[in-house]
Amino acid sequence: MKIICIGRNYAAHIEELKNETPGNPVVFLKPDTAQLKDGAPFFYPEFSKNIHHEAELVLKISKQGKYIQKKFAHRYFDEIGFGIDFTARDLQDQCKAKGLPWEIAKGFNGAAPIGGFKSVDEFEDLKNIDFHLTINGETRQKGNTSLMLFDFGTIIEYVSQFFMLKKGDLIYTGTPAGVGPVQIGDQLEGFIGTEKLLDFEVK
Repeated sequence: MKIICIGRNYAAHIEELKNETPGNPVVFLKPDTAQLKDGAPFFYPEFSKNIHHEAELVLKISKQGKYIQKKFAHRYFDEIGFGIDFTARDLQDQCKAKGLPWEIAKGFNGAAPIGGFKSVDEFEDLKNIDFHLTINGETRQKGNTSLMLFDFGTIIEYVSQFFMLKKGDLIYTGTPAGVGPVQIGDQLEGFIGTEKLLDFEVK
């Protein structure tokens, strides 16, 4: 199982981090050891002082494929879930300043919390899905798939050129605006529509 992540997929998030708008999806990977499941707590790592939350919708790949055309992409995922792409922003900034890869800022242990999934059949329109993240009961991030620069089909078509997709792989599809730091003691809850799919504590 691999975790494929898409960066810079919401214009407002690009603006808040002062990044350039990409012409193609920005792709990076997290190892399977980054996955945090079943509401397990996230333990704040000692190597960072600035861990940021990035709330995302997550596609669960349902069958193997490569070089998938966009028009067939819907055949390759059957569930959509809620996840968080934790980022050690201080490490990422240090790596970027030196022109170095920044996997250590994205792929560390527990950096990919994942909640429950919903069948795609439960959604009327995959291009109009609301989701949001609360921290200690306060809404911090809100997104809708209509605001994506690259929709689900485009993402699958693009990444499958480079990586064979296998059943069980996860694709984190990008985060909306509102990213920010988490603190020890925070309670994070993730929702698709009004349904809570993720709930865990930072320790």
